[in-house]
This record gives sequence, C-alpha cells and structure tokens, in this order.
Amino acid sequence: MIVTTTPSVEGRKISDYKGIVVGEAILGANVIRDLFAGITDIIGGRSGAYEKELGRARATALAEMEERAVALGGNAVVGVDLDYEVINNMLMVSASGTAVVLD
Repeated sequence: MIVTTTPSVEGRKISDYKGIVVGEAILGANVIRDLFAGITDIIGGRSGAYEKELGRARATALAEMEERAVALGGNAVVGVDLDYEVINNMLMVSASGTAVVLD
C-alpha cells in the first residue's frame, strides 16, 4: 500500500476517494515514567529507548490507519498527517489521511 503525505501519487490517477482514515497508539503513563526513570543511553540529549518506543507507536498508528483504508476498499492513503499529543500523562500518536483507490 502506498502511504504518502502528498495529496496525490505522481504518475498514478486517483479513481475513487473512500474517506478519511485514522490510526492511534497511546503510550501509557507507566511506559513514559519507566522510560524516563531507566534512561541510561542519553547521548547528546537523545534517548534511544524513548525514540524506539515512539517509533513503535508511530508504526502502530500507521498500520491501523492502513488497515482501515483496506477495510474501506482503498489501496493507498494520501495526505497523511502524524500528530503527537500528551493527554493526562499519556502520549498519543495519531495518523490520519484519505483512503483512495489508485488506477
């Protein structure tokens, strides 16, 4: 499946718009607290452990969004946007875009 932040896919025609699709992943307060409590690999202000967890959350949100696009009959998602929010000591990663059918 093609997933892109652009509104179209170069060289491909969008033949049908299936609708907006979203995917979310939430890192609970315990995960965040444990990550900060156990960070031992900070080099230059970066935490590999925290970045790994954020990467997993992002991958989960994107995969969920793709699954929803397939369920609507889409074979691509365009206009993808990734958002990161902190809600009640939890980190939420959300991915949204438009499911489409490419010819």
